[in-house]
Amino acid sequence: MAPIRAAALAGHFGRDVERSLEKILGIIGHAHDRKIDLLVLPDACLGGYIGDLNNPDLDELPPALDEDGPELSGIAAAARSMTVCVGYTERAGDQRYNAAVCLTGDGVLGSHRKVHQPAGESLAYSAGNGFSAFDTPVGRMGMLIDYDKTFPESARTLALDGARIVAALSAWPASVTDRASKLANDRQSRLFDLYDAARAAENQVVLLSSNHTGVMGSLRFLGQAKVVGPGGDVLCRTRDKGGLACCDIDVDAEVDRARRVLRHLDERRPDAYHREVSCASHS
Repeated sequence: MAPIRAAALAGHFGRDVERSLEKILGIIGHAHDRKIDLLVLPDACLGGYIGDLNNPDLDELPPALDEDGPELSGIAAAARSMTVCVGYTERAGDQRYNAAVCLTGDGVLGSHRKVHQPAGESLAYSAGNGFSAFDTPVGRMGMLIDYDKTFPESARTLALDGARIVAALSAWPASVTDRASKLANDRQSRLFDLYDAARAAENQVVLLSSNHTGVMGSLRFLGQAKVVGPGGDVLCRTRDKGGLACCDIDVDAEVDRARRVLRHLDERRPDAYHREVSCASHS
């Protein structure tokens, strides 16, 4: 693969689907002007996220959309040859999922339903049940949705499935229990950056991390979009304001270089790892 121009967005998106779609199409147009090959938009950028993690208002949930509906079809048409990852609330029968799709002008290349659910999110969404990589024009990749990246097994599963790029789409807020006066000092701000670097370094992959900015209900979002190299080094980033973290990277060359001597995936010792046990205390 040749070097690509990769970008992750930090931006504010609300509940108005038409307005969100118009904004996304404008961002894609700007990305074309900058000759971006891979664009990762935030989780729930198409219709917004819930406004309260503990007690979401079930009468004011984000609008649910069909994967084959006109909104995503419009984004695919605008993407043309660009690979774009976008988050939305998926309607599947009587179920709602916090979901993401990766698409080009040829249509959907891969999809993901958020597996790990924090606090009261299960009241608003059903949970997904797996992680899988897929092929794209920029290489084999996979997706995580915010809380998924807290769990090492999520990104590791994608890497073992051949993903060299991981797109982590987030609607990640500041701490709701211990608010800091500055977002840079917030506990969740530090964890957000830590997980991005750790998931990239432990799997020796390139990770693109997008996020919301601004406020939705009681949640204040962190921003902090970034592209992380396979050694855990941040190649480009935004802060807590909206913006595009964009850089050129030869994914295969960087991943191959990171794995030249130490190959984490090959050097695992599954036979030595303890089987999973309950976290509950045992008498």
